[in-house]
Amino acid sequence: MSAQSDLHHACAALGTILFTVTVLDPEKDQVWRSYTSHPVEYPLQGTKPQTRDGWYEHCIAGKQTFVANTTPEFAKFFFDHALITSMGLGSAVNIPIWDDAGTVRLTVNLLAGPNHFTSEKLAAYGALVATARPALLAEAAA
Repeated sequence: MSAQSDLHHACAALGTILFTVTVLDPEKDQVWRSYTSHPVEYPLQGTKPQTRDGWYEHCIAGKQTFVANTTPEFAKFFFDHALITSMGLGSAVNIPIWDDAGTVRLTVNLLAGPNHFTSEKLAAYGALVATARPALLAEAAA
């Protein structure tokens, strides 16, 4: 098992349905998916350019967790919002993980049914991700 897989299973126990990890390469301004719970809908694939928008400013530049508990809250940032809602998902969280130099290297992406991410659940997910952080960064660097 990997740190990503272990975290996926821990988050699934709290109600996450779709779990992915995105790796960021700020030097090349590229991103790629390194883990997915749903390889048919969200396959691992090659790199793509990093999009710079309000989500980027909040989550990557601002190093803040992005929380959207309804489709309209994430639809303006997620081009694949129709696919997300077709899977019965209606809320999303993206948790940035940065290295010791302060550069965001990963996002842990959690999606669930509408209004899933209460403050209590966000605290629980945050604790899981914080515990997994060193291993996640090590895997991303490998």
